[in-house]
Amino acid sequence: MAIRSTRRPKLGLTLFGILAVAALAYGLWYAFVGGVRPVEATANSASSQAAAKIPVTSFEVRKADFPVHTYGLGVVSPFKTVTVKSRVDGQITKVFFKQGQMVKEGDPLLEIDQRPFTAALEQAVAKKAQDEASLKNDQLNLERFQKLAKQQFETQQNLDTQQALVDQLTAQVKGDQAAIDNAQTNLGYTSIKAPISGRTGFRLVDPGNIVHAADTTGIVTIAQLQPIAVQFTEPEEQLQAVARAFDTGEVPVAALTSDGTRTLSQGRLAIMDNSVSQATGTISLKARFDNKDNALWPGLSVTTRMLIDTRKDVIVVPQDGVQHGPSGLFAYVIGDNGKVSARPIKVAQSGDANAVVSEGLNVGDRIVVAGQSRLFEGALVDDKPTVDASATTTQAKTGSVD
Repeated sequence: MAIRSTRRPKLGLTLFGILAVAALAYGLWYAFVGGVRPVEATANSASSQAAAKIPVTSFEVRKADFPVHTYGLGVVSPFKTVTVKSRVDGQITKVFFKQGQMVKEGDPLLEIDQRPFTAALEQAVAKKAQDEASLKNDQLNLERFQKLAKQQFETQQNLDTQQALVDQLTAQVKGDQAAIDNAQTNLGYTSIKAPISGRTGFRLVDPGNIVHAADTTGIVTIAQLQPIAVQFTEPEEQLQAVARAFDTGEVPVAALTSDGTRTLSQGRLAIMDNSVSQATGTISLKARFDNKDNALWPGLSVTTRMLIDTRKDVIVVPQDGVQHGPSGLFAYVIGDNGKVSARPIKVAQSGDANAVVSEGLNVGDRIVVAGQSRLFEGALVDDKPTVDASATTTQAKTGSVD
């Protein structure tokens, strides 16, 4: 009985401790959770309202000029290509150029042994001097015969014979002069000069080689790089538009890299072919480029962009603002209340960056050009205009025929 009396107070004390801890825990929960709950609810409500606005980028619709371009594939080719050959037979003694060097018209390229041609020229000069001396003597004899004939001391027959001899020697002297001119020309051919300005290719002969006028391989090839040409094609459907632009005035043509990402040079249309290829249904064109920086090289494949028209004062919007839906094209238009609506539109022409809208939009409308993936009819948006909206329209450079 003494043992039971000692354990009862300990059990009551333990139960009291449990109840005290529970009360303390409830108080702490109410103070830190229940008491802060109204503030957190207000913050969550404001956060929900802010999250309801979908961030987008907008563009204000306006009118501008829209350049119409056509694109094609072309190959760079020199305007002139010359294979340098020798016009006389002889041994090459000197070479004045390096392979791949830029040369100007008239620059010396190489020299052929001049000694045989110098000797031939001197021989022709000596022959002319000999014949001129004989002619002078016969002319003096003719004058004597004429005086004697007047006094009837010489027959008419001898006078005519002497006159014929003088005429013969006169013609012979003219032939000697022609031989001199020919010898001088052949001597000039021994110094071969660049017929055009351009870049030399691989040299096919070296000093010491014998060249002939009948050789078909030539000595070196010179390709004109400034200016240079680009030959490209356009579909026959664009023939009338290209012809109108070509007849009206200068048609700008840009040469781009084969992937179309970078502009290499600016030129203009120079030649239109006189017929359409029946095999491909295209017309061949050639554009001229100054190529001052040698960005274009013969044989290089390029993409061409040709300006064939400019549509004046039309509604031009970024291509990113044009959306495709089940019913056709549309654009998200932002209303005065900050909500968007899907408005059907019609596009007359488009390019990589811009489009001409013929129906559905008015000047001053604000359309969404970025952030459309989360939009729906009546969605509330947080509108941020483009950094430079005017640059998109006034400098629209990638319009193409639709």
